[in-house]
Amino acid sequence: MRRRIDISKIKTIPLDKRKCKVTIKDFAGKAKRGESFRRFYDSLPNVLAASSLKTIVEAVIRAYQSDKMVIVMMGAHVIKCGLSPLIIDLMRRGVVKAVALNGAGIIHDTETAMIGRTSEDVGEGILDGSFGMARETATFINEAINSGFKKGRGIGESLGEKIIRAKLRHKDMSILAAGHELGLPVTVHVAIGTDIIHQHPSCNGEAVGEGSLLDFRNFIYSVSCLEQGVAMNFGSAVILPEVFLKAVTVARNLGHILDHFTTANFDMIAHYRPHQNILTRPTSKGGRGYNIIGHHEIMIPLLYRAIVEG
Repeated sequence: MRRRIDISKIKTIPLDKRKCKVTIKDFAGKAKRGESFRRFYDSLPNVLAASSLKTIVEAVIRAYQSDKMVIVMMGAHVIKCGLSPLIIDLMRRGVVKAVALNGAGIIHDTETAMIGRTSEDVGEGILDGSFGMARETATFINEAINSGFKKGRGIGESLGEKIIRAKLRHKDMSILAAGHELGLPVTVHVAIGTDIIHQHPSCNGEAVGEGSLLDFRNFIYSVSCLEQGVAMNFGSAVILPEVFLKAVTVARNLGHILDHFTTANFDMIAHYRPHQNILTRPTSKGGRGYNIIGHHEIMIPLLYRAIVEG
C-alpha cells in the first residue's frame, strides 16, 4: 500500500499578514484621450521591466542634475532604426556625455549624413558580390581614418571632423558630427574584418588599429568618471560589452573609484556578454544593472521621452 502525506495539520497564515510583492498601488493606470506623455509614463505599472525602466530614468536624471557621467554604447542597428536624433538631442542637452560605437555604427552614421539613407539589402548583395561595395562610403570613411592616424587621432574624432568639414547634407543627423561640434567623445571600437569598409583597398589596417586603440583609451577616461553615473548599452551583443569590461578594470587598476554606478542593457533578446560584462561583473562592488528586452524603435524613444520629461 502506498503511503501518502497527511496534510490535515498544515499550518496556515492570514492572507493580510503575508508579504506581497505587488499591490494595487503598482497597477497600471487607465488613460484618457489626449492625456500627456507624463500621465502615460506615470501610469505604467511599478512591476518588473516597467519598474526597472523608471529606475534607469531616475538614475540618468540624477546623474544629469549632479553633472555625473552618462555613457551610451550603441550597436549599428540603433542607427538603422532611425534613433540618432534622440541620442544627439540628449548629447546637446548635456545628458549624454560620451558615446561609444562599434565599426558598423560609423558606416550607417556616415551614410545617413551623406545621402540621408543607409542599410543595404545584404541578402541580395551577397549573391553577386556587390554587398558592401559602395565606393563613396569606403573612400570617405577610410580617408578620414587614414588622415586621423597621421595626426595621432582616434577614429571618432577624425570622422566627426571630416563630416563637418565636408558639410555633408544631413550632418545634423550624425552622432559623430554632433560629438565633434559639442566637444564630446564619440569613440569607435573596431574588430578587423567585420565592417564593409575593410573590404576596400583604401583600408589601412595600421590606421584602423591605431585609431581604435586611441579611442579605447579615450573611452577608458570616460569610464573612469562613472562613479555615481550611468552606462547604457543599446544593442551591442559582443564588442562593446567586452570593451566596457576592459575599460572598467583599467580604470580601477589606475586607482579610480568605480563602486556605485548604474548600468542598463537594452536589446531585443537577452545575450550572455551584456549580462555579464555590463550588468553583473562591473557593478558587483555596489552598483546595479538592469536588463530591458524590447525593440529599439519602441524602447529607446520611450526612454528618451521619459528622460526629457524628467
